[in-house]
Amino acid sequence: CVGLKNLLQGLSFSDKYYSKHDHLQTIRLYSKIKPKQCHILDCSGRTCARRTASPGSVLPWRFFSCKEGAKIPSKRKQNTSIVTSELLYKNLLKSEQENWNDISARYEAMTKRIKAKLEELHNKYTFNSGSPMIRFGENMYFEENGCVFLSKADDDEGNVDILFSTEDLGFSDAFIQRIRISPDQRYMAISLKSENSEEATCVIMKLGHFPIMEKVIPSVFNFEWATNDVLYYTSQKNLKCQNVFMTTFTNQKHTKLVYTEQDARFFVDIYCTKDRRFLTINSNSKTTSEVWLVDCRQPFKLPALVQARTKGVIYHIEHRNDELYILTTYGEPTEYKLMKAPVASSGMENWQLVYALEEKTKLVDLEMFSDHSVMFLKKAGHLYLNVISFVSHSIQSVKLPTWACEFEVESHPEHTTSTCYFQLTSPVHPPKRFAYSFKENNLIEQAVQEVPIITNCHTTRLLAKSKDETLVPITVFHNMNSKELHRKPLLVHVYGAYGIDLNMSFKEEKLMLIEEGWILAYCHVRGGGELGLNWHKDGCQHNKLKGLYDLKACIMLLHKLGFSQPKYTALAAASAGGVLAGALCNTDPELIRAMVLQAPFVDVLNIMMKTHLPLTIEEQEEWGNPLADEKCMKYIKSYCPYQNIKPQRYPSVFITAYENDQRIPLIGVLRYVQKLRKAALDHASRTNKKGNCISNIILDIQANGSHCDSSSEDSLNE
Repeated sequence: CVGLKNLLQGLSFSDKYYSKHDHLQTIRLYSKIKPKQCHILDCSGRTCARRTASPGSVLPWRFFSCKEGAKIPSKRKQNTSIVTSELLYKNLLKSEQENWNDISARYEAMTKRIKAKLEELHNKYTFNSGSPMIRFGENMYFEENGCVFLSKADDDEGNVDILFSTEDLGFSDAFIQRIRISPDQRYMAISLKSENSEEATCVIMKLGHFPIMEKVIPSVFNFEWATNDVLYYTSQKNLKCQNVFMTTFTNQKHTKLVYTEQDARFFVDIYCTKDRRFLTINSNSKTTSEVWLVDCRQPFKLPALVQARTKGVIYHIEHRNDELYILTTYGEPTEYKLMKAPVASSGMENWQLVYALEEKTKLVDLEMFSDHSVMFLKKAGHLYLNVISFVSHSIQSVKLPTWACEFEVESHPEHTTSTCYFQLTSPVHPPKRFAYSFKENNLIEQAVQEVPIITNCHTTRLLAKSKDETLVPITVFHNMNSKELHRKPLLVHVYGAYGIDLNMSFKEEKLMLIEEGWILAYCHVRGGGELGLNWHKDGCQHNKLKGLYDLKACIMLLHKLGFSQPKYTALAAASAGGVLAGALCNTDPELIRAMVLQAPFVDVLNIMMKTHLPLTIEEQEEWGNPLADEKCMKYIKSYCPYQNIKPQRYPSVFITAYENDQRIPLIGVLRYVQKLRKAALDHASRTNKKGNCISNIILDIQANGSHCDSSSEDSLNE
């Protein structure tokens, strides 16, 4: 459920991307491909090798575009300023690239050893992930390495047909991001995206013995079939998505605009209800939403409004038996609740409570079935299922294994199914498949061929007391065979923005670190979403410093309890996590020895002052509006990493940035590195003590890839 998952992840629609390694929101089964038995129907003849997930891919959660010259009036002085700015940018870029070429050579031996180990682990665990599949009756559709395959569900021989490849379509450098098949299986819509762009192209294929390319639509965000031959889609421009179109594949083909969002704070996507009764047009800001319904039985009728947007109220729609099931923040307390209302009278005054979440509980996802609803929950660091029966009006709560930290929910195309499938994972545990049977009312562990769960890794959950006495959760992993933990290296992870949880899915490099004696700690600070909506609210806008206080308290507690010590501690963050990491680096540099940042947001104040950037206005709900509020400006300035650099001994810093990053302006990262390096040198020249090492500040600028999103090979090299 792309729409719902994004909604629950802090309404970060403008930021949501579909990783090439998790790009199909479909049921995940295990591939039975036997290449020698493949009957090629329409492919280029090349071997379609398996695409595997990249070690070290980091979820991006930072929004801003780097297109800073978008709306500058054409005055002579300003043009001169632009030329000067571009020259400065090119000089900085060239200087950093030369510096990187010089420094990276020193790490060749270490890089070679680490890469060999990661490849070994990667090969060991890749078959465990299988291929995402879409089941339609007896047909199974799936994609591997840019080829789309068709097989029969009951074929135990593993025979598959190759329908087409991205190379056949003229998109050899793109990966398939999303697949949607029309109800009668006559058409397949796919989105294709290159690594260097955030905009995707939608290609509609007419299926048959020899599939034909029917239509190509550029700059598409998402799409859904309303009927066998009517497709709805949203267009994306400059990271904004505000228009919904309908296109038909009947005898009289036509395309028309169906919906336009006028408010720059809102982002639009579309979603199909589980029973395929309605398409929902969802318009969402970070705090408010509005939904319009398209009746799939009458797709040409105008969309109908469910409930006019109400400031501070978020809601999302599912459908069952002529009733709308509404997941919403409406009412007290301001956490998610499941409510329902008749389709014919869907206004807020008719919403009836079905179930309300407990305090400090995070709703990760919700799956709707014909007679049941399954809520995927996090509470106090543990994972739960709440299974609601619409027949018996009962609720069954199921606590999941203690090692699990993350759900990977499989979508279920057939809403009448009697089983709900999902996977559990952690940073050091490969995904393991489970099923919940509605008939038996029990949890079933799927015994599919896979690598055994790691048994020599210990998971500890702690609570750190922050500056205002708030208890902040920490999840710690370490090798059970490790002795003298205070002498072991510690890698601390932080994010703390947009109501997004820290990414705790399986990564081969995390397992490698555990095997080499490292301790891994994940700090679930305020601003993130681990303890529900209020946890996010308590760490955004004028509360942003609380996240910094939480991070400091977490690291101090870890050291106090004997998990490493400052001289062996590193801090890792990506994207908006760079705000808290960079702030701690300024306020308490003595707590850490090194900091690793990926596409970091470190220049908050300057970016929030530039309203011509496409995402600045909608970001004001997270960071505030410094242009309209002087107190807000002073507050952002008090924690902004770039603004608070000063001569002192900094930890060593390694930053990865991307030339094609449309969300983090590269010039801001370049300026940050230059200023940080100068401050470290100034401090060293002033103190000039024997043995006083200068911080090693390194910037690696990737020519390929976009915001925290690079190919398998590039990610492995990183």
